[in-house]
Amino acid sequence: MRVVATGASSGIGYALASRMVQAGAHVLATARREERLQQLQRDNFGAPGSLAILPGDLTSPSHRSAIAAWCREHWGAIDTLVNNAGAGAIGPFADATGDRLRQVMEIDFFAPAELTRICMPLLLSGNRPAILNIGSVLGHRAVPLKSEYCAAKFAMRGWSESIRVELKRSGIDVLMVSPSTTRTEFFDSLLETEKGTSSTSIGCMEPDHVAKLAIASLIRSQRERILSWGGKLLVWSGRWMPSLTDALLGRAMPRS
Repeated sequence: MRVVATGASSGIGYALASRMVQAGAHVLATARREERLQQLQRDNFGAPGSLAILPGDLTSPSHRSAIAAWCREHWGAIDTLVNNAGAGAIGPFADATGDRLRQVMEIDFFAPAELTRICMPLLLSGNRPAILNIGSVLGHRAVPLKSEYCAAKFAMRGWSESIRVELKRSGIDVLMVSPSTTRTEFFDSLLETEKGTSSTSIGCMEPDHVAKLAIASLIRSQRERILSWGGKLLVWSGRWMPSLTDALLGRAMPRS
């Protein structure tokens, strides 16, 4: 299996790339932090599969083109594209700048969508090709103080549903897994957010557990999966008891 994994320098992406290489896959890992990608290579030295790295900024069109060019030169096709790279922000929408919204949307939605577009010809030549999008529970039910992140994940979910139907006849699977809050460095790099800011959530998932469940969904071709019971509870309550859910989420808002 030939896999492209974005956001592979830490967290879910790091765990996904590691698990796939250990299972014998050939992985191209990309992220901005080259030293972390090199550590990923060292951690998987001698694995049954192979791991190549390509550092760069996914929001750059030239880097997206470089990813496709590398795969064309070395593999000739892509079997699985894992869209995992992401960023977030915490704080009232009214207090933020337009730049914060644009940055989150660029990283979490526009970049993966455009990478998918440029990789489409390579996926069409792949073996049981699949696009695995790492979404979020907040792409099913929005919460306060994360409006930009929720908007981006809702966009990814809607886009995934649309292209899933468009690509069905071509044989490309479009899958989406939605974890809840995961124990990663996500909160260390929030955009336009005061350092040390955290958020309330029901439970916390480990990156390796998310990676394990995501790979299982890929193997089973599960079109969409919410990965935690807490996430399922939030989505269910938001769907069937929206007013009560709003009231409960409102209680978690800091008092001004």
